[in-house]
Amino acid sequence: MPLKRLAALHISAAVVVAICIFFAGSRPSAAQLPLEPGRESGQSVTAAYEGWYPNSDGTYSLLVGYYNRNHTEMLDIPIGRNNRIEPGGPDQGQPTHFLPRRQWGVFIIIVPADFRDNKLTWTLVAHNKTTEIPMGLATLWEVSPLKDMAQGNTPPVLRFDSGSTQQGPPHEISQSLDATVAEPTMLRAWASDDGRVDAYRRSRASDPPVNVTWSKFRGPGDVAFSETKPHVDPSDGKVTTTATFTTPGEYILRLQANDVSREGGGGAQCCWTNAHVKVTVKPGAGSW
Repeated sequence: MPLKRLAALHISAAVVVAICIFFAGSRPSAAQLPLEPGRESGQSVTAAYEGWYPNSDGTYSLLVGYYNRNHTEMLDIPIGRNNRIEPGGPDQGQPTHFLPRRQWGVFIIIVPADFRDNKLTWTLVAHNKTTEIPMGLATLWEVSPLKDMAQGNTPPVLRFDSGSTQQGPPHEISQSLDATVAEPTMLRAWASDDGRVDAYRRSRASDPPVNVTWSKFRGPGDVAFSETKPHVDPSDGKVTTTATFTTPGEYILRLQANDVSREGGGGAQCCWTNAHVKVTVKPGAGSW
């Protein structure tokens, strides 16, 4: 059964990852990890291959998230031996900062039209536990992240000062900003949604039609947001917060927008939006 139909089965995120690993034929030690209970800290991080979809130019996009089994611990795993996608890596745009629990569709990998039966493997090592997840174009893994076929729901739209708009999985840097260490930097966007979702979910939803969350995706230091879940102005969809950086360097921030289908669309691969914002941070006054 295609992953995009898993929503009807109400399969938990942990079970989805376990199924992914089982059918991918990973080694037994990796396959057992997703079934371990989560704890506050000290646990592994597992890639979550969510499926693929075709692009208009003949290429394909592999949609990828992850499952950080820790309830509260955030992990930074630099690109390299402990965070690599091969062949062709180790860097293929994956995150280096891992939030707790399940994170959906945080990046894509574009593969060529002739990729066929080839596979990429994302290897993550956290707390001396190694997981390896293969990713390919198997027919049963085709997904529709831009439209829910059952309900016609589509992901929220994010718009930035740069003029860029983003809907669905991230496919480029939506905005580039400059910042200075220890000085708050304004982050601004506009969020909107089509409001289409099945009556069952709408009757349960207490959240606004669209909500947003800022987080660190990559970067050499810590990032503090004045609000990680800032208010979305109901009149025009405007949303603002600030980010303060501890260390100079290049960062990528992730802005995620969810409609009332909530995190992961209830298990389907639609409908939420992830956008990436690049921030170049220079040293502050008095820094050496």
